[in-house]
Amino acid sequence: MANKEEVLDSILTQGMLPLFFYEDAEVSVEIVRTLYKAGVRVLEYTNRGKEALHNFRLIKKAVVEEMPCLYLGIGTIKTGLEAETFVDAGADFLVSPIVDNEVAMVASNYKMLWIPGCMTPTEIHIAQQYKAMLIKLFPANILGPAFMSSIRELFAGQLFIPTGGVEIEAGNISGWFRSGVCAVGMGSKLISKQVLDERLYEQLYADTVKALELVQLSK
Repeated sequence: MANKEEVLDSILTQGMLPLFFYEDAEVSVEIVRTLYKAGVRVLEYTNRGKEALHNFRLIKKAVVEEMPCLYLGIGTIKTGLEAETFVDAGADFLVSPIVDNEVAMVASNYKMLWIPGCMTPTEIHIAQQYKAMLIKLFPANILGPAFMSSIRELFAGQLFIPTGGVEIEAGNISGWFRSGVCAVGMGSKLISKQVLDERLYEQLYADTVKALELVQLSK
């Protein structure tokens, strides 16, 4: 099982956490292969459909066989049962859109990195009480960098990652890092429905390389 400090360090070093879900298992595996070829070493598959567990297991098998040093997390985890199920399937870390005490307990029991989603100072405070090392600002497109700038001194030393609406655009990414985040989550703006439906792997490769470069310039 992955060490939570090592997973966190990988996210901080990469400065970006790609995330996606797709119903087709083979496409899901190929997307992960493409991200890996572009330089990604930590990513999140999201629990957004009935195929998620089956697909996650296939992705994990491919990671073990083909992609050394890649940390594979599971997102959209809202209950303790979901957390236990995906830990059993080989998840290296857990990501939630909410703060849930059962998920927090599962993560604590396995000494795993858990990234809860927060939208208010109160939620951030509760997440800190659960010892969340990294907190997801969600939905980031609603909150914006100004929110991060406003709360950073309230929660000095806390690590934050915005997810939802972060663009592959220098001004957008640099704006987030200037506001005080340590990394950015990249979902549909990087791995779009068109990329998934039309199997645009070359486009995804190029966009991922560009996004990683922009992040490194912005950090």
